[in-house]
Amino acid sequence: MVKKLSKLELAQEHAEAAVKKVNEKIDELGLCTNSLYIALNDMQATLDRIRNVPEEEQLKYENLKAIRISWKQQAENIELEYKKAEMKSAGQGAAGVGAGVAVAALGPTAAMGIATTFGVASTGTAISALSGAAATNAALAWLGGGALAAGGGGMAAGNAFLALAGPVGWAIAGLSIVASGLMLFKTKSDKELLDNIFTLISNRDTKSYELAIVELSERSERVRMEASIISSATRKILTFGTNYEEMTEAQQYSLGAVVNLMEASTALLVNPILGLQPKFTEEDFDNVCDAEDALIRGYYKRQKSMVISLANLLYCIPLDEKETKLLAKSLRHNKKFLESVGMTKKEFDVGDISMVKRALRHRYKLRAY
Repeated sequence: MVKKLSKLELAQEHAEAAVKKVNEKIDELGLCTNSLYIALNDMQATLDRIRNVPEEEQLKYENLKAIRISWKQQAENIELEYKKAEMKSAGQGAAGVGAGVAVAALGPTAAMGIATTFGVASTGTAISALSGAAATNAALAWLGGGALAAGGGGMAAGNAFLALAGPVGWAIAGLSIVASGLMLFKTKSDKELLDNIFTLISNRDTKSYELAIVELSERSERVRMEASIISSATRKILTFGTNYEEMTEAQQYSLGAVVNLMEASTALLVNPILGLQPKFTEEDFDNVCDAEDALIRGYYKRQKSMVISLANLLYCIPLDEKETKLLAKSLRHNKKFLESVGMTKKEFDVGDISMVKRALRHRYKLRAY
Protein backbone atom coordinates (compact mmCIF):
# COMPACT_ATOMS: atom_id res chain seq x y z
CA MET A 1 0.00 0.00 0.00
CA VAL A 2 1.40 3.36 -1.02
CA LYS A 3 1.83 5.74 1.88
CA LYS A 4 -0.10 8.97 1.50
CA LEU A 5 2.20 11.97 1.24
CA SER A 6 2.02 14.70 3.85
CA LYS A 7 1.35 18.34 2.92
CA LEU A 8 5.05 19.08 3.30
CA GLU A 9 6.08 16.12 1.15
CA LEU A 10 3.63 17.16 -1.56
CA ALA A 11 4.90 20.75 -1.43
CA GLN A 12 8.46 19.45 -1.69
CA GLU A 13 7.54 17.32 -4.72
CA HIS A 14 6.09 20.35 -6.48
CA ALA A 15 9.16 22.44 -5.64
CA GLU A 16 11.50 19.73 -6.91
CA ALA A 17 9.54 19.40 -10.17
CA ALA A 18 9.77 23.17 -10.65
CA VAL A 19 13.51 23.08 -9.91
CA LYS A 20 14.01 20.43 -12.59
CA LYS A 21 12.06 22.50 -15.12
CA VAL A 22 14.06 25.62 -14.29
CA ASN A 23 17.32 23.73 -14.82
CA GLU A 24 16.08 22.60 -18.24
CA LYS A 25 15.18 26.20 -19.13
CA ILE A 26 18.59 27.45 -17.96
CA ASP A 27 20.25 24.89 -20.22
CA GLU A 28 18.04 26.02 -23.12
CA LEU A 29 18.91 29.66 -22.43
CA GLY A 30 22.59 28.74 -22.60
CA LEU A 31 22.22 27.44 -26.15
CA CYS A 32 20.43 30.63 -27.19
CA THR A 33 22.90 33.00 -25.53
CA ASN A 34 25.80 31.16 -27.13
CA SER A 35 24.28 31.90 -30.56
CA LEU A 36 23.75 35.55 -29.63
CA TYR A 37 27.31 35.84 -28.31
CA ILE A 38 28.65 34.51 -31.63
CA ALA A 39 26.43 36.90 -33.61
CA LEU A 40 27.59 39.88 -31.53
CA ASN A 41 31.23 38.91 -31.96
CA ASP A 42 30.74 38.66 -35.73
CA MET A 43 29.20 42.12 -35.72
CA GLN A 44 32.07 43.44 -33.59
CA ALA A 45 34.62 42.01 -36.04
CA THR A 46 32.79 43.75 -38.88
CA LEU A 47 32.78 47.09 -37.03
CA ASP A 48 36.47 46.73 -36.14
CA ARG A 49 37.29 46.76 -39.87
CA ILE A 50 35.79 50.23 -40.30
CA ARG A 51 38.27 53.14 -40.13
CA ASN A 52 37.72 56.76 -39.04
CA VAL A 53 34.76 55.98 -36.80
CA PRO A 54 33.95 58.97 -34.50
CA GLU A 55 35.53 58.58 -31.07
CA GLU A 56 32.18 58.55 -29.27
CA GLU A 57 30.91 55.64 -31.39
CA GLN A 58 34.21 53.79 -31.03
CA LEU A 59 33.98 54.09 -27.25
CA LYS A 60 30.51 52.49 -27.32
CA TYR A 61 31.91 49.56 -29.32
CA GLU A 62 34.69 49.04 -26.81
CA ASN A 63 32.40 49.26 -23.78
CA LEU A 64 30.05 46.66 -25.21
CA LYS A 65 32.98 44.41 -26.07
CA ALA A 66 34.24 44.66 -22.46
CA ILE A 67 30.83 43.68 -21.09
CA ARG A 68 30.65 40.64 -23.36
CA ILE A 69 34.17 39.58 -22.40
CA SER A 70 33.24 39.84 -18.72
CA TRP A 71 30.16 37.68 -19.33
CA LYS A 72 32.15 35.05 -21.23
CA GLN A 73 34.82 34.95 -18.51
CA GLN A 74 32.07 34.53 -15.90
CA ALA A 75 30.63 31.58 -17.82
CA GLU A 76 34.06 29.98 -18.16
CA ASN A 77 34.71 30.48 -14.46
CA ILE A 78 31.38 28.85 -13.55
CA GLU A 79 32.22 25.86 -15.73
CA LEU A 80 35.70 25.58 -14.21
CA GLU A 81 34.57 25.91 -10.59
CA TYR A 82 31.73 23.45 -11.17
CA LYS A 83 34.13 20.84 -12.50
CA LYS A 84 36.49 21.42 -9.55
CA ALA A 85 33.64 20.92 -7.09
CA GLU A 86 32.45 17.84 -8.97
CA MET A 87 35.93 16.29 -8.86
CA LYS A 88 36.28 17.09 -5.18
CA SER A 89 32.92 15.53 -4.42
CA ALA A 90 33.73 12.42 -6.45
CA GLY A 91 37.09 12.15 -4.70
CA GLN A 92 35.33 12.07 -1.36
CA GLY A 93 33.12 9.23 -2.53
CA ALA A 94 30.00 11.39 -2.46
CA ALA A 95 27.50 12.03 -5.20
CA GLY A 96 28.70 14.58 -7.73
CA VAL A 97 27.58 18.16 -7.42
CA GLY A 98 25.35 17.86 -10.42
CA ALA A 99 24.08 14.33 -9.85
CA GLY A 100 20.68 13.93 -11.40
CA VAL A 101 20.40 17.54 -12.53
CA ALA A 102 19.33 18.47 -16.05
CA VAL A 103 22.64 20.28 -16.53
CA ALA A 104 24.70 17.55 -14.87
CA ALA A 105 27.29 17.45 -17.65
CA LEU A 106 27.97 21.14 -17.40
CA GLY A 107 29.46 22.44 -20.63
CA PRO A 108 30.10 25.91 -22.06
CA THR A 109 26.53 26.57 -23.22
CA ALA A 110 25.00 25.48 -19.88
CA ALA A 111 27.51 27.71 -18.08
CA MET A 112 26.49 30.60 -20.34
CA GLY A 113 22.86 30.05 -19.39
CA ILE A 114 23.76 30.07 -15.71
CA ALA A 115 25.89 33.21 -16.11
CA THR A 116 22.92 35.00 -17.66
CA THR A 117 20.49 33.61 -15.08
CA PHE A 118 22.46 35.00 -12.16
CA GLY A 119 23.89 38.09 -13.82
CA VAL A 120 27.41 39.43 -14.18
CA ALA A 121 29.15 42.74 -13.73
CA SER A 122 29.42 45.22 -16.57
CA THR A 123 32.38 47.59 -16.87
CA GLY A 124 32.57 48.90 -13.34
CA THR A 125 28.85 48.68 -12.57
CA ALA A 126 27.16 45.64 -11.07
CA ILE A 127 24.09 44.90 -13.20
CA SER A 128 23.03 42.34 -10.62
CA ALA A 129 23.41 42.16 -6.87
CA LEU A 130 25.48 39.11 -7.73
CA SER A 131 28.73 39.65 -9.57
CA GLY A 132 32.11 38.03 -9.90
CA ALA A 133 32.73 35.32 -7.30
CA ALA A 134 29.29 35.86 -5.78
CA ALA A 135 27.63 35.06 -9.08
CA THR A 136 29.74 31.92 -9.43
CA ASN A 137 28.82 30.81 -5.93
CA ALA A 138 25.14 31.41 -6.57
CA ALA A 139 25.29 29.44 -9.80
CA LEU A 140 27.06 26.53 -8.13
CA ALA A 141 24.60 26.68 -5.26
CA TRP A 142 21.75 26.49 -7.74
CA LEU A 143 23.27 23.35 -9.25
CA GLY A 144 23.83 21.98 -5.75
CA GLY A 145 20.20 22.68 -4.94
CA GLY A 146 19.10 20.86 -8.04
CA ALA A 147 21.26 17.90 -7.10
CA LEU A 148 19.71 17.78 -3.65
CA ALA A 149 16.28 17.84 -5.21
CA ALA A 150 17.18 14.84 -7.33
CA GLY A 151 18.58 12.92 -4.38
CA GLY A 152 22.19 13.79 -5.05
CA GLY A 153 24.76 15.06 -2.62
CA GLY A 154 24.61 18.74 -3.46
CA MET A 155 27.73 20.85 -3.09
CA ALA A 156 30.52 19.16 -1.20
CA ALA A 157 31.52 22.38 0.53
CA GLY A 158 30.42 22.84 4.13
CA ASN A 159 28.87 26.22 3.35
CA ALA A 160 26.46 24.79 0.78
CA PHE A 161 23.51 25.44 3.08
CA LEU A 162 24.28 29.15 3.26
CA ALA A 163 24.83 29.32 -0.49
CA LEU A 164 21.30 28.07 -1.08
CA ALA A 165 19.82 31.40 -0.02
CA GLY A 166 17.56 32.82 -2.61
CA PRO A 167 14.47 31.51 -3.30
CA VAL A 168 17.05 29.13 -4.76
CA GLY A 169 17.23 25.93 -2.78
CA TRP A 170 15.38 26.94 0.37
CA ALA A 171 12.45 24.62 -0.28
CA ILE A 172 14.90 21.78 -0.82
CA ALA A 173 17.09 22.62 2.15
CA GLY A 174 13.97 23.05 4.26
CA LEU A 175 13.16 19.35 4.24
CA SER A 176 16.56 18.40 5.62
CA ILE A 177 16.19 21.02 8.35
CA VAL A 178 12.86 19.61 9.37
CA ALA A 179 14.13 16.04 9.26
CA SER A 180 17.06 16.91 11.51
CA GLY A 181 14.86 18.84 13.91
CA LEU A 182 11.70 16.78 14.21
CA MET A 183 13.20 14.31 16.65
CA LEU A 184 13.49 17.17 19.13
CA PHE A 185 9.75 17.66 19.35
CA LYS A 186 7.69 15.30 21.47
CA THR A 187 4.22 16.60 20.66
CA LYS A 188 2.41 16.00 17.40
CA SER A 189 1.17 19.59 17.33
CA ASP A 190 4.74 20.94 17.44
CA LYS A 191 5.78 18.69 14.56
CA GLU A 192 2.75 19.74 12.53
CA LEU A 193 3.47 23.41 13.20
CA LEU A 194 7.04 23.06 12.01
CA ASP A 195 5.87 21.06 9.00
CA ASN A 196 3.47 23.88 8.16
CA ILE A 197 6.25 26.50 8.26
CA PHE A 198 8.30 24.60 5.70
CA THR A 199 5.25 23.81 3.61
CA LEU A 200 4.66 27.56 3.32
CA ILE A 201 8.32 28.06 2.38
CA SER A 202 8.12 25.31 -0.25
CA ASN A 203 4.92 26.72 -1.76
CA ARG A 204 6.38 30.23 -1.82
CA ASP A 205 9.51 29.01 -3.58
CA THR A 206 7.54 26.95 -6.08
CA LYS A 207 5.75 30.13 -7.14
CA SER A 208 9.11 31.84 -7.61
CA TYR A 209 10.37 28.94 -9.71
CA GLU A 210 7.23 28.95 -11.85
CA LEU A 211 7.59 32.68 -12.51
CA ALA A 212 11.25 32.11 -13.35
CA ILE A 213 10.29 29.40 -15.86
CA VAL A 214 8.10 31.92 -17.71
CA GLU A 215 10.85 34.55 -17.52
CA LEU A 216 13.49 32.11 -18.79
CA SER A 217 11.27 31.06 -21.70
CA GLU A 218 10.61 34.66 -22.68
CA ARG A 219 14.32 35.51 -22.41
CA SER A 220 15.27 32.58 -24.65
CA GLU A 221 12.76 33.67 -27.28
CA ARG A 222 14.02 37.26 -27.23
CA VAL A 223 17.64 36.09 -27.44
CA ARG A 224 16.87 33.93 -30.49
CA MET A 225 15.20 36.86 -32.21
CA GLU A 226 18.03 39.28 -31.39
CA ALA A 227 20.66 36.83 -32.68
CA SER A 228 18.83 36.61 -36.00
CA ILE A 229 18.48 40.41 -36.27
CA ILE A 230 22.16 40.95 -35.42
CA SER A 231 23.26 38.42 -38.06
CA SER A 232 21.13 40.14 -40.71
CA ALA A 233 22.49 43.55 -39.70
CA THR A 234 26.07 42.24 -39.98
CA ARG A 235 25.50 41.13 -43.56
CA LYS A 236 24.11 44.58 -44.36
CA ILE A 237 27.02 46.46 -42.75
CA LEU A 238 29.52 44.40 -44.76
CA THR A 239 28.25 46.18 -47.89
CA PHE A 240 29.04 49.66 -46.51
CA GLY A 241 32.78 49.52 -47.08
CA THR A 242 35.51 50.09 -44.48
CA ASN A 243 35.82 53.89 -44.32
CA TYR A 244 33.24 55.67 -42.17
CA GLU A 245 33.94 59.05 -43.79
CA GLU A 246 33.11 57.68 -47.25
CA MET A 247 29.75 56.22 -46.17
CA THR A 248 26.47 57.90 -46.98
CA GLU A 249 24.58 59.67 -44.24
CA ALA A 250 22.01 56.86 -44.28
CA GLN A 251 24.74 54.25 -43.84
CA GLN A 252 26.29 56.18 -40.94
CA TYR A 253 22.86 56.40 -39.34
CA SER A 254 22.46 52.62 -39.78
CA LEU A 255 25.76 52.07 -37.98
CA GLY A 256 24.51 54.12 -35.03
CA ALA A 257 21.30 52.10 -34.96
CA VAL A 258 23.32 48.89 -34.97
CA VAL A 259 25.25 50.00 -31.90
CA ASN A 260 21.96 50.60 -30.08
CA LEU A 261 20.82 47.16 -31.16
CA MET A 262 24.05 45.63 -29.85
CA GLU A 263 23.56 47.41 -26.54
CA ALA A 264 20.07 45.97 -26.12
CA SER A 265 21.25 42.50 -27.15
CA THR A 266 24.21 42.59 -24.76
CA ALA A 267 21.81 43.42 -21.93
CA LEU A 268 20.01 40.13 -22.69
CA LEU A 269 23.28 38.33 -22.03
CA VAL A 270 24.14 39.94 -18.72
CA ASN A 271 20.89 40.98 -17.04
CA PRO A 272 19.82 38.40 -14.44
CA ILE A 273 16.56 36.46 -14.26
CA LEU A 274 14.69 38.42 -11.60
CA GLY A 275 12.63 35.48 -10.39
CA LEU A 276 15.76 33.76 -9.11
CA GLN A 277 17.36 36.70 -7.36
CA PRO A 278 17.61 36.82 -3.55
CA LYS A 279 14.76 38.55 -1.75
CA PHE A 280 17.17 40.03 0.78
CA THR A 281 20.49 41.10 -0.71
CA GLU A 282 23.72 42.48 0.71
CA GLU A 283 22.52 45.91 -0.38
CA ASP A 284 19.33 45.39 1.64
CA PHE A 285 21.48 44.36 4.58
CA ASP A 286 23.59 47.51 4.33
CA ASN A 287 20.46 49.67 4.18
CA VAL A 288 19.09 48.02 7.32
CA CYS A 289 22.37 48.60 9.13
CA ASP A 290 22.42 52.26 8.13
CA ALA A 291 18.92 52.74 9.59
CA GLU A 292 19.76 51.25 13.01
CA ASP A 293 21.55 52.63 16.05
CA ALA A 294 25.13 51.64 16.86
CA LEU A 295 24.22 48.74 19.18
CA ILE A 296 21.86 46.98 16.74
CA ARG A 297 24.11 47.80 13.80
CA GLY A 298 26.96 46.09 15.61
CA TYR A 299 24.86 42.97 16.12
CA TYR A 300 23.88 42.83 12.45
CA LYS A 301 27.47 43.27 11.31
CA ARG A 302 28.60 40.38 13.52
CA GLN A 303 25.85 38.07 12.30
CA LYS A 304 25.70 39.14 8.66
CA SER A 305 25.67 35.62 7.16
CA MET A 306 22.92 34.44 9.48
CA VAL A 307 20.76 37.53 8.94
CA ILE A 308 20.94 37.38 5.13
CA SER A 309 20.35 33.61 5.04
CA LEU A 310 17.35 33.61 7.38
CA ALA A 311 15.90 36.77 5.86
CA ASN A 312 15.72 34.88 2.56
CA LEU A 313 14.27 31.83 4.29
CA LEU A 314 11.56 33.81 6.09
CA TYR A 315 10.65 36.25 3.32
CA CYS A 316 6.82 36.36 3.15
CA ILE A 317 6.55 33.78 5.96
CA PRO A 318 4.82 35.40 8.98
CA LEU A 319 5.56 33.61 12.27
CA ASP A 320 3.80 33.98 15.61
CA GLU A 321 5.68 33.67 18.90
CA LYS A 322 5.29 29.90 19.21
CA GLU A 323 6.31 29.26 15.60
CA THR A 324 9.36 31.48 16.04
CA LYS A 325 10.47 29.50 19.09
CA LEU A 326 9.97 26.16 17.32
CA LEU A 327 11.94 27.25 14.27
CA ALA A 328 14.73 28.59 16.46
CA LYS A 329 14.92 25.25 18.29
CA SER A 330 15.06 23.36 15.00
CA LEU A 331 17.81 25.55 13.55
CA ARG A 332 19.73 25.55 16.81
CA HIS A 333 20.15 21.80 16.51
CA ASN A 334 21.07 21.82 12.83
CA LYS A 335 24.86 21.56 12.55
CA LYS A 336 25.00 22.35 8.84
CA PHE A 337 23.05 25.53 9.32
CA LEU A 338 25.14 26.67 12.28
CA GLU A 339 28.38 25.94 10.43
CA SER A 340 27.17 27.83 7.38
CA VAL A 341 26.46 31.00 9.36
CA GLY A 342 29.50 30.72 11.63
CA MET A 343 27.54 30.31 14.87
CA THR A 344 27.49 27.73 17.65
CA LYS A 345 24.55 26.04 19.34
CA LYS A 346 25.12 28.25 22.39
CA GLU A 347 25.16 31.44 20.33
CA PHE A 348 21.96 30.90 18.32
CA ASP A 349 18.55 31.39 19.93
CA VAL A 350 15.06 32.75 19.33
CA GLY A 351 16.34 36.33 19.67
CA ASP A 352 18.32 35.92 16.46
CA ILE A 353 15.17 35.11 14.51
CA SER A 354 13.48 38.13 16.06
CA MET A 355 16.32 40.30 14.77
CA VAL A 356 15.94 38.79 11.30
CA LYS A 357 12.22 39.59 11.38
CA ARG A 358 13.14 43.16 12.36
CA ALA A 359 15.41 43.38 9.30
CA LEU A 360 12.60 42.12 7.06
CA ARG A 361 10.16 44.65 8.54
CA HIS A 362 12.60 47.40 7.63
CA ARG A 363 13.13 46.05 4.11
CA TYR A 364 9.50 45.37 3.22
CA LYS A 365 7.70 47.73 5.61
CA LEU A 366 5.32 44.97 6.68
CA ARG A 367 4.15 44.38 10.24
CA ALA A 368 3.50 40.71 9.51
CA TYR A 369 7.13 39.86 10.19
